[in-house]
Amino acid sequence: MVAVGGAREIVVIGGGTAGVRLAQRLAATAPAHAVNLTLLGEEPHAPYNRVLLAEVLAGRYGPEVIALPPVPGGERRGVRAVRIDRADRLVRCDDGGVVPYDRLILATGSNPVLPPLRGLRRPDHDGLPEGVHAFRTMDDCLALSAAVRPGTRAVVIGGGLLGVSAARALAERGAQVVLAQQGEYLMERQLDRAGSRLLKAQLEAWGVEVHTECRVRGLVRTAYDTRVAAVELADGFRLDAELTVLACGVRPRTGLARAAGLDVRRGVVVDDELRTSDPRIHAIGDCAEHDERLYGLAGAALEQADVLARLLTVDPSARYTGTRSLTRLTLGALSPEARPDGPTEASPEVPLDLAAFGETTPLPGDDTVQLTDATRGTYRKVVVRGDRLVGGVLLGDLATVGTLARTWEDDVPLPPTTPLLHLLTPDGGS
Repeated sequence: MVAVGGAREIVVIGGGTAGVRLAQRLAATAPAHAVNLTLLGEEPHAPYNRVLLAEVLAGRYGPEVIALPPVPGGERRGVRAVRIDRADRLVRCDDGGVVPYDRLILATGSNPVLPPLRGLRRPDHDGLPEGVHAFRTMDDCLALSAAVRPGTRAVVIGGGLLGVSAARALAERGAQVVLAQQGEYLMERQLDRAGSRLLKAQLEAWGVEVHTECRVRGLVRTAYDTRVAAVELADGFRLDAELTVLACGVRPRTGLARAAGLDVRRGVVVDDELRTSDPRIHAIGDCAEHDERLYGLAGAALEQADVLARLLTVDPSARYTGTRSLTRLTLGALSPEARPDGPTEASPEVPLDLAAFGETTPLPGDDTVQLTDATRGTYRKVVVRGDRLVGGVLLGDLATVGTLARTWEDDVPLPPTTPLLHLLTPDGGS
């Protein structure tokens, strides 16, 4: 295939964080008229920052506020790629369109995990039962926003980052929220037990009922209705639910790649050039598996997009060697009207800030330093292995997070004469 007008045809499948960032970087770094870019986005909405969906659900932001900058080049919304023809280098779409490519980038993201719950599937096998929502897309967010009212009984299944954010947002809207987490504590991927206990206490202060080590068995419909009325736990106890939110994690979207014969394990396998097993096809973001690792984090998606843009335009030697990402979450304080005890004359609550990075659970021989202030609801902990900072958790007080994160990301030796406790002081030991 000959590129049109001498320019290379670059096609990006996916209008999320990774795909949009790549399109922006390609436009900024490619020589004029060297690239014809087409971005295929399955959602009809303008691309948006998925990390901020909970803020839209909480009513703090309108959808337009979290929109990403416009995509340069050719953007097609509401179009789903259904097949990759590798022999002729074509992408076939559900609207009958065919898009040729010289380079194809898969930024297909991930799908929400739907747990194997009894009663989850509708009798007609068409989508989720009435009253049950995933929380992954703008459409999910808008549907939940339309359904929630003050006093609505809502059950959130899943106590990870997404579940905590959803529970907090629904509480802000005045819902009566129960958060059911199968694991031993909240946000197990990011927090340790002590940090999770403080997070749980804060959620409960905001009126969220939290249950850990709580396995959900199924969904219960009313006798004469298709709508879900309750969530049934493994011990037979039922939680009344006008709304049920599934926040059970995500799974890379690999169907398109797998059907095209690309190497797929948990995600689409890529090398340090972010190439798949077909050298003309790359993958970035949630769908990509690099060095046997799936990131599922915005920071990694952005870094991969930046590296690939350089590699395709100005720096053929650019390589991706992995991302050391920090997870950060801010849970805004409840407005007085949304407080479980109603408006009070007490001083306004402050938001809860949380940050976690690296390995937060120490191994034998590691040094651990932690400071807890139960009165202020703050917790700080770092894990040191030899002369390296390998992880940390900060909750409620992020004064040291910048310096700590840089020390961890740079992977530099800690000064031998610096007391480890000094890592948790405002200058982070610098």
